[in-house]
Amino acid sequence: MTAVEQILLIAGMTLVTFSIRYPILVLVGRLNLPPSVFQTLRYVPVAVLTAIIAPIMLMPENSLDLHPTNAYLVGGLGAIFIAAWKKKLLLTITVGMAFFFAWRLITGS
Repeated sequence: MTAVEQILLIAGMTLVTFSIRYPILVLVGRLNLPPSVFQTLRYVPVAVLTAIIAPIMLMPENSLDLHPTNAYLVGGLGAIFIAAWKKKLLLTITVGMAFFFAWRLITGS
């Protein structure tokens, strides 16, 4: 892919993303939505991240893997514990990655 094609691809993706999201943001700014809608929307990032991370954690090889040798599961559980305990994003990421790499080193996987 040439540089021009890459630039056109990025510009096209930008245009599509902007054209999908901007009208919704304009409408929400003009509508009076009930507070319950905004309270519900607070859970969207958590739900999306869970939907992305859970399959990676539980099925790293495209089949359910709940064995103790699954470093993804160990790292994810470590991150979940720290997130629930400390509620600090950078610490959660750091500890989760540390658990993951340490477990891979320990188990040799």
